[in-house]
Amino acid sequence: MPSLPASSRLSLYLDLIRWNRPAGSYLLLWPTLSALWLAAGGFPGWHLLVVFTLGTVLMRSAGCCINDVADRRFDRHVKRTAERPVTRGAISVREALWCGAALAFAAFLLVLTTNPPTVLWSVAALAVTLIYPYTKRFFSMPQAVLGVAFSFGIPMAYSAVRGEVPAVAWALLLGNLCWVLAYDTEYAMVDRDDDLKIGIRTSAITLGRFDVAGVMAFYAIYLMVWAITGARLDLGAMYFVGIAAAAALAGWHFTLIRDRTRDGCFRAFRLNHWLGLAVFAGVVVEAATRQWGQ
Repeated sequence: MPSLPASSRLSLYLDLIRWNRPAGSYLLLWPTLSALWLAAGGFPGWHLLVVFTLGTVLMRSAGCCINDVADRRFDRHVKRTAERPVTRGAISVREALWCGAALAFAAFLLVLTTNPPTVLWSVAALAVTLIYPYTKRFFSMPQAVLGVAFSFGIPMAYSAVRGEVPAVAWALLLGNLCWVLAYDTEYAMVDRDDDLKIGIRTSAITLGRFDVAGVMAFYAIYLMVWAITGARLDLGAMYFVGIAAAAALAGWHFTLIRDRTRDGCFRAFRLNHWLGLAVFAGVVVEAATRQWGQ
């Protein structure tokens, strides 16, 4: 491999970890921060906020490295992914794995500043992250495995705040898993034609002509679970305003994906983080309202 200037090498690594496409980090971040606020009953403190924000970005970046290595032979046949650094050989498999390992280790160092239960949960989260890329070979709904990986910040947040993971955290994880199924099915709809040719399994292929209905059902379950959980936690109006705003955004996404165009489905996927932000904003404003009212 010919040597490149340091700036060019850096740009390749930034491309590898999707530095210029932060939407994936937001999809991880908003439910994790929502869980932090819910677990703490308000602002969780600067220490946990920094740990979970930086840890989320680091683990998402590490996951990109792992995913690109696992999918490099498939990605070359997909229009959207053919130019990824590992796929086209600009970064070697070894380099990508070392990069992913370094990022994951940095995230682990952050988790070590919390408590032993959270450290153990982080190991489980890493295991799911490593397994996910390979489930596309044999599992008809690999997006469900991604949903677990992208939702693990929720039990970890509760563990970091309370030292345990209560039932409410698992309910939130289940709901968030359905949100991941919704937006990653939209993502899979973009590549469906290419995936059919190369034999990759995705939820978009499994759902077939019911893909749009499936996406909307996943959105509905996500919002319903988080709404019911909020009611059981005796949360007030501001929380449900956030849920309602997210529901309105989900309805708009239906208009983007109903014709199953590549551009429409990809736009819906890229803008999904606004749903998570709406829910998080509802959580934060509700917590602040309660604190001011005391």
